[in-house]
Amino acid sequence: MELPFLCNFYSMGLPGHRRTSGDKRRRRTHIALAEQSGTTCPKCKKIIRPHRACAFCGTYRGRQVLAAASLK
Repeated sequence: MELPFLCNFYSMGLPGHRRTSGDKRRRRTHIALAEQSGTTCPKCKKIIRPHRACAFCGTYRGRQVLAAASLK
């Protein structure tokens, strides 16, 4: 005997098993923060973020790009 009103109920996907806390941790392993890389400024030798002007001396790739008044 086929029941037409239950046909849609049995065709839905259901979870096979309970998700454990280990499953959650394994899924989130790639979310961890990565260590930020740093380079040294060729002029003042302080550590700066790559591809950015130096906040201490105001140079970028050997050129003065920040005015002395705007420096910290």
